[in-house]
Amino acid sequence: MPTKEVSKKRGEMISEQLANIMYPALLGGLGGVTRGIVGLLKALSLRRKILWGYYVITVLVALVVGMFTGIIFNFDYRLSLLSGYAGTDILEGIYKSFAVQKVYIGTKKSGK
Repeated sequence: MPTKEVSKKRGEMISEQLANIMYPALLGGLGGVTRGIVGLLKALSLRRKILWGYYVITVLVALVVGMFTGIIFNFDYRLSLLSGYAGTDILEGIYKSFAVQKVYIGTKKSGK
């Protein structure tokens, strides 16, 4: 049976591992929320309709991007925060580049 000391060390190890995952996730989410606020302010200034579902998805994606970036790069808080902010911009740009757009083909007019 494990002793109390071994159990305490396991508990500390688990809480440290959770902290190494949760802090980057929270900072990435904070970056995403910041990006979302900037987007909301822009939409309000242009009097556009606010898409709340899109806003929530953006923050959730920023949370995941920040979490994985923080884990991969050994948790530098600045990188997690920045990746949460910029990560959604990058993903949105990729999405828009593959978005289907209408193409209109006109008939060629002869000039004779």
